[in-house]
Amino acid sequence: MSNHNKGGLICPVSKFTEMLGGKWKLIIIDNLRKKKKVRFGQLAASIPKISRKVLADQLKDLVESGLVERKQFNEIPPRVEYSLSIESENLCEIFNQIDNWVNKNFN
Repeated sequence: MSNHNKGGLICPVSKFTEMLGGKWKLIIIDNLRKKKKVRFGQLAASIPKISRKVLADQLKDLVESGLVERKQFNEIPPRVEYSLSIESENLCEIFNQIDNWVNKNFN
């Protein structure tokens, strides 16, 4: 499936779905939005229904797509922190609008 329409332009909804589709990516981004910098175990604990393997795979995808930053510290024991990239931080306003929409219409 292509992200391009007949004019050769990228369809924004298709690109968004390609990068952030699936069950967990938006939830991961939302958790990082609220916590700023977080270690893997902390993130896993904040999303109780996700398996550690799925979380690792989703984080890898998000890092590779440039939406999440992974910082590894040269310490013993090893420490890795995840945070939003600038591109994902730009999504925070959209998340705020979603929060408002859900609270207004479904609470």
